[in-house]
Amino acid sequence: MSAGMSAKRRATGSMFGLAYGDALGAPTEFLDMRQIRKRFGFDGPRDLGAALVTDDTQMGLAVAEALIDALGNPPFTPDLVTPMWRRRFIDWMRSPDNNRAPGATCMRAVAGLDAGVKWVNATQIGSKGCGANMRVTPVGLVPGLTDEQRAGAAQLQAAMTHGHPTGLAASDLTTFTVWWLREGMAPGDLPGALRARCHEQRAVYHERWLGSLWQRAHDKSPEEFIARGWDECLGVLDRLDAALAHPRRESDPCDSTGAGWIAEEAFATGLLCFLYFPDDPVSAIWRGAASSGDSDSIACLAGAFAGAHLGMDAWPAEWAGRIEYADRLERVGAAWD
Repeated sequence: MSAGMSAKRRATGSMFGLAYGDALGAPTEFLDMRQIRKRFGFDGPRDLGAALVTDDTQMGLAVAEALIDALGNPPFTPDLVTPMWRRRFIDWMRSPDNNRAPGATCMRAVAGLDAGVKWVNATQIGSKGCGANMRVTPVGLVPGLTDEQRAGAAQLQAAMTHGHPTGLAASDLTTFTVWWLREGMAPGDLPGALRARCHEQRAVYHERWLGSLWQRAHDKSPEEFIARGWDECLGVLDRLDAALAHPRRESDPCDSTGAGWIAEEAFATGLLCFLYFPDDPVSAIWRGAASSGDSDSIACLAGAFAGAHLGMDAWPAEWAGRIEYADRLERVGAAWD
């Protein structure tokens, strides 16, 4: 990364963007568009309000802070980081701050981890909920990883709670979107790069990171297992391409790429909001928050993408002192900027 790119503080911008989108979308998460307009006006929410986040940011920080711990004790391997994620996830589950409507899949899986169950048995094998996805963006901010390490780590952190192959593939795509943006890829080049990655990775099962996970499903081989996830991601990329070909920036993005309750739709709809407004991060998270689906997860992904692309200074300066967990967000961003 060039000095100019580093000066933008892209890691910090992405971590804060995650939290900003989360806070903006939290009040609209369970509202339809009629209810959003009645409560916030036709344009929906534009101000952070109390600037409180949800489990999306809390778990994103858990992933990030365990990564910082692991990277301080190289080499970076699944055996090193897995117990660190286990500990951080359990701490999150037990925290009194875990009162923000946490996902049921995460809670069930982490309860199993807390009971000492191996993650490959604790994970909810049939779930591809967006909880696998909304917390993975920090993996895309870490400098110095190989593509195998980045992909393996992204899929492992998802697999510890959400065992469905689409949760793994969507988390991989989310991570590489953040990484490519951080490294300077033009937003318009993302759809083609993502489609190419789906094809390249379709038969790649990261056994070093995922172990025997595939055996808990009903597939005949690890390659068949993971291919199901990549194929579903290719399907949602078709919907993304169609939406970008005929953009409707004033309409509910969930109508185009899905409501975001499942991993591949959260990824695609968050990305659509960012690609609608690649140079306007506030509008990107507004579009995610003003949606009929899982608004906080959609907006937090849009914010993470926008911050990785534009850096910290693109966000309103006064927001940094208002957002919950600002000190932790700053610490993570500083570690990777």
